[in-house]
Amino acid sequence: MDSLWRRKMLSRVMTVLTSGSAVLVIGVLVVILGYLAIKGVSELNLGFLINTPKPVGEAGSGIANAIVGTLILIAVASGIGLPIGILGGMYLAEFSSNRFGTVLRFLIDTLTGVPSIVVGVVAWTIIVKPMGHFSALSGGVALSIIMMPIVARTTEEMIRLVPQNLREAALALGAPVWRMSLGVVLRAAAAGVATGAMLAIARIAGETAPLLFTALSYNGMSLDLYQPIASLTYQIYYYAGSPYEQWHAMAWAATLVLVGMIFAINVTVRLLTRNRHQ
Repeated sequence: MDSLWRRKMLSRVMTVLTSGSAVLVIGVLVVILGYLAIKGVSELNLGFLINTPKPVGEAGSGIANAIVGTLILIAVASGIGLPIGILGGMYLAEFSSNRFGTVLRFLIDTLTGVPSIVVGVVAWTIIVKPMGHFSALSGGVALSIIMMPIVARTTEEMIRLVPQNLREAALALGAPVWRMSLGVVLRAAAAGVATGAMLAIARIAGETAPLLFTALSYNGMSLDLYQPIASLTYQIYYYAGSPYEQWHAMAWAATLVLVGMIFAINVTVRLLTRNRHQ
């Protein structure tokens, strides 16, 4: 009886501790978002979203170029990093039961921990220096290097959760291995893979250090991949470090826009993958 009572008490204590931890995590998120909303909403208006930056003190300044630049950088990085990361994760999950796979997994884990400023320096050395100038392309490549290991490891874990009988059923119906992997296994793990992709996009959307060495910034509206381009993170960094109160307020508003952008992308992809695969 005493043993049963202790187990029940221990279960209740652990339930309270885990519930409290979950509430604490959510509470931190609520505090951060609430503080951002309070500090940034005063400067947020339509003109702020559709205008480009103007000199300090001049009315009508905005961050439209930084929003467009951030979307371009994310698109370039995703176009490079997502296919490579997903295929790399599939290889680790399906075909890497050997020493080469173990070494490859270790190298990918190591790449995950490489500081982003180091990635920026490498991208500057192999792309910016030969080109002779900063560019959106070099920024996208640098961000894709950060994205790839995150996507690869998440894809591997999600594919490992796919039941083995799905693979056996596809092979029994005559599907080749490549079609079984892409058409059955990857499709079954799509929701989890999409979640990993969102985590990677959220990570690179908040990166500033690599862009200081690659894309830098541009005050006008630019769609040219071979020229410097603005980004929200660089704009926030620049405004926050300035001595002007107006730019400080714009930095808070730009931060709020960045968080809203990441949240919108996350929710959209979650809805699309849920409707298609559940």
